[in-house]
Amino acid sequence: MKIRLAGLVDDSIVDGPGYRFTVFVQGCPHHCPGCHNPKTHDYAGGYEGDTDEIFAKIMDNPLLQGVTFSGGEPMDQAVPLAELAKKIKAAGLDLWIYTGYTYEALQEKVSHPADDPRKDENNAAVRELLTLADVLVDGPFIMEQRDIELCFRGSRNQRIINLHELDK
Repeated sequence: MKIRLAGLVDDSIVDGPGYRFTVFVQGCPHHCPGCHNPKTHDYAGGYEGDTDEIFAKIMDNPLLQGVTFSGGEPMDQAVPLAELAKKIKAAGLDLWIYTGYTYEALQEKVSHPADDPRKDENNAAVRELLTLADVLVDGPFIMEQRDIELCFRGSRNQRIINLHELDK
């Protein structure tokens, strides 16, 4: 399945615990002032990739603990990412997702039908991603709350949410 990408990093140690493969999607509606990835904002930027090819690259690295979806805004490309996430989880890797949306906003988004069938399809895929992911790092980057001492997030408002704990 096709996906719009800003880039791939096959050896990250900053996008979650352990040695990780990070998928940076292209396109973001948040445009957070001070964003460390402003080149990912333009939905027409980046390049087209293929989820099967990305998965093959992931499987080429036996040292990976997991995969991270970042951006841009991953939840805006939930359909191809959900397809990729199923394969990642079947391979026994953990999955982290960074999003500028809050968890509550995502829950609201997926609980109501959209006025456009494409948005409905994407919302269903967001719901699926929330069940497949292990951790969600949520919330926009807020420059006034920037804190360089935080692990795996840029500002104090952002949360690291263990999604499996929410299932209990």
